[in-house]
Amino acid sequence: MSIAAVVYFGCWAAFVWIGDSWLQVLMAAALAVVFTQFGFLAHDLGHRQVFRTRRPSDVAGLIIGNLGVGLGWGWWNTKHNRHHANPNHEDHDPDVSPAVIVWSEEQVERSSGLPRFIAKHQALWFFPLLTLEAWHLHIASVKALFQPAAKRPKLELTLLATHFVLYFGLVFTVLPFGKALVFLVVHQGLFGLYLGCTFAPNHKGMPVLTKEDKLDFLRKQVLTSRNVRGNLFTDVALGQLNYQIEHHLFPNMPAPNLRKAQPIVEAYCREIGVDYLETGLVESYGQALRHLHEVGAALR
Repeated sequence: MSIAAVVYFGCWAAFVWIGDSWLQVLMAAALAVVFTQFGFLAHDLGHRQVFRTRRPSDVAGLIIGNLGVGLGWGWWNTKHNRHHANPNHEDHDPDVSPAVIVWSEEQVERSSGLPRFIAKHQALWFFPLLTLEAWHLHIASVKALFQPAAKRPKLELTLLATHFVLYFGLVFTVLPFGKALVFLVVHQGLFGLYLGCTFAPNHKGMPVLTKEDKLDFLRKQVLTSRNVRGNLFTDVALGQLNYQIEHHLFPNMPAPNLRKAQPIVEAYCREIGVDYLETGLVESYGQALRHLHEVGAALR
């Protein structure tokens, strides 16, 4: 967390020092990486992996999520917990709701408007659409705070507003209007793309569950998740979410320990005859895209 914070402020200091230059496109890319790493930290804080008590987790999550990167930590945390409770379930997992992308043939049959148009060639649309994901999360974070169920709406809205005032104020103060727009497009586009690329290998292309499926906890978590094998670079780049199966079985386990749990879980699944899927990073994207392409086949 300390390293991430130092790099975060270091990048903004470099942004100011570089000033009016097209080199800021590189800074936009660097900040997209840092923002995503902050997202990983907020994710771990939401699962209570970092601190033993709730209050410091909430404080750090609000600072890193709302103030640091402009994402509503409280809203996202509630949404993410729903995903963990029922991963890849059509009726209960918000991550497979057919808002734009459709995830099953049944969703294709019920789709209309934009989702139906996209679904026809959604495997081709998938990565381009991810460049809009950061903007979507920003907007959804603000909208959620005006709902009756919102917790700490005034505090979270104040932190989000502070983030955007400082963010847009700094960008448009240091850069002329045209370069500032390019910076925003590159930074937020790559931020969304990187975020999406860390979540896509985990569940996309795995079985989509319905109310007809009656699975116990272990099978519900393991059969809908995919691990990505790799090395230290992969672990850091994916926020250790490449150990998705272990993370879903033990969401409160600190992320650095997931790699230690992995061989134990894999051996146990083999022992009881539960399919345990682990693949390479490129192949994980291939499986996800092939699934999206097959789902939209009926429209082609």
